[in-house]
Parts: sequence; structure tokens; C-alpha cells
Amino acid sequence: MGIFNGLKKIDFDKIKKIHFIGIGGIGISAISKLMLAQGKKVSGSDLGESDITAKLEKMGAKIFIGQKKENVPKDADLAIYTPAIAYDNVEMIASKENRIPLMSYPEALGFLLNDKFGVAVCGTHGKSTVTSMVGLVLAGGGLDPSVVVGSKVPEFDGNLRIGNSINSEHYFIAEACEYKRDFLEYYPKIIVLNNIELDHTDYYKDIADFRSAFEEFIGHLPDNGVLILNGDDKQVESLKLKVKSPNAKLKIIQFGLGENNDVRGYDFKTENGKTKFKVNYRDKDLGEFVIKLPGKFNVYNALAAIATGLHLKIDAEKIKKSLADFGGIWRRFEIKGEYRGATVISDYAHHPTAVRSTIEAAREFYPERRIVAVFQPHQHNRTKMLYDDFLKSFDSANVLVLAKIFDVAGREEKKDQNVSSQRLAEDIKAVIARSEATKQSLANARLSNKLRDCHAPTSGARNDNNNVFLQSDSIFYAKNLDEVRKLIDEKIKPGDVLLIMGAGDIYKVADELVKK
Repeated sequence: MGIFNGLKKIDFDKIKKIHFIGIGGIGISAISKLMLAQGKKVSGSDLGESDITAKLEKMGAKIFIGQKKENVPKDADLAIYTPAIAYDNVEMIASKENRIPLMSYPEALGFLLNDKFGVAVCGTHGKSTVTSMVGLVLAGGGLDPSVVVGSKVPEFDGNLRIGNSINSEHYFIAEACEYKRDFLEYYPKIIVLNNIELDHTDYYKDIADFRSAFEEFIGHLPDNGVLILNGDDKQVESLKLKVKSPNAKLKIIQFGLGENNDVRGYDFKTENGKTKFKVNYRDKDLGEFVIKLPGKFNVYNALAAIATGLHLKIDAEKIKKSLADFGGIWRRFEIKGEYRGATVISDYAHHPTAVRSTIEAAREFYPERRIVAVFQPHQHNRTKMLYDDFLKSFDSANVLVLAKIFDVAGREEKKDQNVSSQRLAEDIKAVIARSEATKQSLANARLSNKLRDCHAPTSGARNDNNNVFLQSDSIFYAKNLDEVRKLIDEKIKPGDVLLIMGAGDIYKVADELVKK
């Protein structure tokens, strides 16, 4: 929630001049672009230059690198800040001193979405991909939506699509983040809920607390609202039972692979770098859908978009085309290019489930190749609270490089500093070693039995790239990004898949490698 200076209502049509604090953020920059497109004067500051700030400057924004009170125009009508900014930030203080109304990015997005036909996409995993897919499905169906997404989408040329609906109501699709219950600023007509799994452990105390935020958010739907949810997710299922009883008019549409879903995917397979699956909608066969993205989790993402499109009466063939044309988004299994004969992929995965799913997806797409996984844990608290899950997230890789934990400004505490990537690497080695010992013991027992019965071959197990997954001597720790580069150069082989994952600055390594 923001501080909002007691402001209860704002008419953006009357706002002429806006200052953005932390303008380079992936979410807040979309709002600044929208304001520029509406002819407003925009200024903003950030701690460093980026391609986002460069693009904003080209669009007409006045950009300041570094933050100081002089950056804030005294005659600004409004100041919007990213939630990552501390309340004692010098530009926040300057805005208050100049009596400039202050609004957080979630509050600003809420003002823009709530007056439209809002579609909010939420869930622990897949928000950006689903938001992009839903936006493209609606655009392909002629509804011409506006879309705000927390990533860069090639089809949008960034993180914003500006549309003008041909219908009486303007469709506005937004990625709704659950951190600090930010999505409670939104009152959409449709909520798309992909999954629920504990995250943001520096804010939420447990899964019940986490799930309660989603329950409250669903309560923001109007009586004639629509909840499109993953019918296969256990946490979502338990939540559905709670929200349905007090609101009998709420329409619920379920998607997934199980028989109980309204929109059901089946015959999921991977062929030639594409994922194919069939869809049944309330006992009607819609045929085969094809996406360029790997993994079962992306089938779920696509099913969420399909369910949304079908509810809005978009023809199934148009939905198929929109999804087939979708090439993915920034840092979501983004194929960057080649380095020393290896395919370099950059991915945002930072939760244990996302990490495991991304590695498994790479193995599905490239079954004959070694997977070299490079991972930068994001935030000490998340690493500590989900530690046991991280220990089991890398089994499907052949080689693992763990970079130093990425510190998140304003979200780190001393009590969490007792966890490290180096310790994580050693503990993963121990887990793998125990697993290796168990497997060897079982193999020896089976071989002994076979030899005793005299009807089994005596040769050892195969040891090629297709059958050997992570081993204890293939796990390495890197204290900085320079060491990450050195380890990559030492371990990479032609034909490998180099999968670089994390929500911090590890993506820079992928960017640098493909420039060589």
C-alpha cells in the first residue's frame, strides 16, 4: 500500500505533469509510457541507466540518473513511486515538501484499470507470460486491449500495449503482483488465477497468510465477475471453496489437465522445439494448439489465456493463431543465441518450483544435450525460507553453477545472512552424493542378483549425456559474476544448453556471452 497523501480520487485527464521515482522499473515504466502517449509531461529518476530509461528519454521523458530533491519539479501535479523506494527517499521527501500528491505504482495502476473492463492476472508463477498471452489473444480477437506487463514483450515493443477497444468498454489487462498485497488496489471484472505457492517470505508468514491475500483479492470482483482459475492446483482449489459460498453469482471457469476442468488440455507433447496439446471446452473438441514455449507450466499458461478468450467469445481458431505466433517474453526461457557452440537461454526463474520446471523444460526441448544450469538465488530470506526446496530443484541438470545470492535493496535483514550460495552448493552436493550412494547400492544388489541367476549382462550402466543428470562433482560455487564467466568457460562444451536463471543481475552474463 502507498502513503497516498490522503488523496481519495484523481482525474488523470486533468494531470499535466508527473514525476516518477524509480522510473526504470519494469512496471512503473509502463505507466510512464502511457502518460507520455497521452501527451503529459513526464520526468523521472533511477539509480542507473538502462535500455528502459533510454527508451523513455527517446519518447520525451526527462530522465535523471541518481536521485536528489532537485529532480522533482516543484510544479508537478503528481509523483508516482515504485514500491521498492523507501519512504525516506530524498525525492519522496521533496514531493511532500512541495505538496505534490504521492501515489505508488500499484495505486496508479489501480486508478487506470478500475474504470475500464479490467482483467487482472495473478498467481505465484507465470503472471507475465499469461498476461502477455491474454493480451495477444484479445488483440487477435479484435478487442484491442491495453496491456501492462512486468516484462518486455516483442509484440508490444516493450512492457505496454496501448489499445482502443472497439466495444463500449475498454479492455485493460494488467499483471497483478501479490507482493505486500499490492494487487488489492485493483477491482477488475475478471481475475485469472494461475497457481498459489508460498513466496515473498519476507512479507508473508506462511501459506495460509499468502492464500488469504488472494482470497481478499477475489473479493474485489463484482457480483457478475468472473474467476478463471487453475483447477489442478491444490491451493487454488481450497481457495475456490471459500470464495464460492459467499458469492453465488460469481462465475468460475476452471482450466487445467484434469477431467474436472471446463477448459481441459490433453495429449501434451514436445516436437521440433514446439509444444503441442489438444483442448476440450465443455465437452467440445477444439483441436490442437501449438506454442513455441517448452514445459507443462507453459501449457497451463496457455490454457489460462484460452479460457479467458473463450469466455470473451473469441473464436478458437483466432486464439490458436495468437498463441502459435507468440515467441515468448524477456527472460522467460529467452533463447539469446550461441556461445562456443552452446545454446544460451536466459530465464527469470527464482522460486524453487520455477527453477525445477525450467530445467525440466529445457531437457524436454533438448533431450539429447547436456544442460549446464547457472543460478543466482534472489534474496537471502527467500533462499533461507525455501532452502529445502532449492536442494531438490537442480536434479535434471548435468552441471550446476551457483552464483552468490543477489541482495535485494530494502528487503535484506541480518538474521537471514547465515545462508549463502556456497553453503547451498555444499548441501546440494551432500544430497546428490547420498542419492548416488543409494542408487549404487541398489544397482549392486540388482547386478548381484542377476549374476547369481546367470541371465543378465555384466556390463556397467551407461554413462552418456542422455542418462547422467546432476552429480556431486559437477556442482560449483561462484563468488561473483566474473567467476561465473570463468566457470562457464571451463565447463561448457559445444552442443550444450547453457541455462542462466535468476531475478537479479545474472542476465547480464547471458547478454555478454552472446555479444562475443
